[in-house]
Amino acid sequence: MDRTDEFEAERSRLTRIAAGILGDPVEAQDIVQQAWLRWDRAEGIDQPAAWLTTVTTRLCLDRLRQRVPEPVDEDVDHAPGDAVVADPAEDVALADTVGVALAVVLERLSPNERVAFVLHDTFGFGFPTIAEVLSTSPVAARKLASRARAKLGSAPDDDLPADWEVVDAFLDAARGGDLQRLLTLLAPDVVVAGDPAAVATGTPERLEGRDAVSAMFNGAAKSALPVFVEERPGAAWFLHGEAKVAFDFTVVNGVVTRIDFRAEPALLSTLVRRAGATPRS
Repeated sequence: MDRTDEFEAERSRLTRIAAGILGDPVEAQDIVQQAWLRWDRAEGIDQPAAWLTTVTTRLCLDRLRQRVPEPVDEDVDHAPGDAVVADPAEDVALADTVGVALAVVLERLSPNERVAFVLHDTFGFGFPTIAEVLSTSPVAARKLASRARAKLGSAPDDDLPADWEVVDAFLDAARGGDLQRLLTLLAPDVVVAGDPAAVATGTPERLEGRDAVSAMFNGAAKSALPVFVEERPGAAWFLHGEAKVAFDFTVVNGVVTRIDFRAEPALLSTLVRRAGATPRS
């Protein structure tokens, strides 16, 4: 694969990241084009996906700072010149695939808060990775994301996990047969429902209550892969590489309140793979 092909293989992923951070798909295209110019001049890159993602995110950060200067924050350790897009660390560990962009206005956040919040809560990046992008520490990156949630009226501090963390914890507990963990991740009145296409594949039409739902999933979901379902973190059952049924999760206050089995072809064709809990071998 030549350099152009390597970049084109990452383009759609980079565009989703840029659009999620900037909230503007047109600006996102411009940022990705700038990333291409830097890529075209760079040499000796061992991890193209990590390098390109870091460059794209830092370009977005610079663009945000042109709109709103980053406030001085004594809790965050900034490296000298961190407002400039430098050569990114090649060992940044990033997900191979990220989901679609966050459809919400984030103008109340500072640039660093916005990047930390979007990368962690939307795309599932870890705080060490975010810290590398922001030239700060993982502790400071966590504080930035926490502050962003508070400003947006989301989960205060870090008391509640992000939705993707709940979904992946549920999938992991299901595969491992951890019934007690499943029970803690389900709301008492949780509902499972299947659309007609899913029911035709063998899913239940409706289940109600924590006990019934946990019993169904205990030791199950071994072939489910993490995906985005219409921008929400979820999972899907794949057969021979083809998605057959999507698990559409509704998470409220850190617990699963509803799981919809959906198998309509129009939806399945839009699923986007994401990093997350993976099936046990």
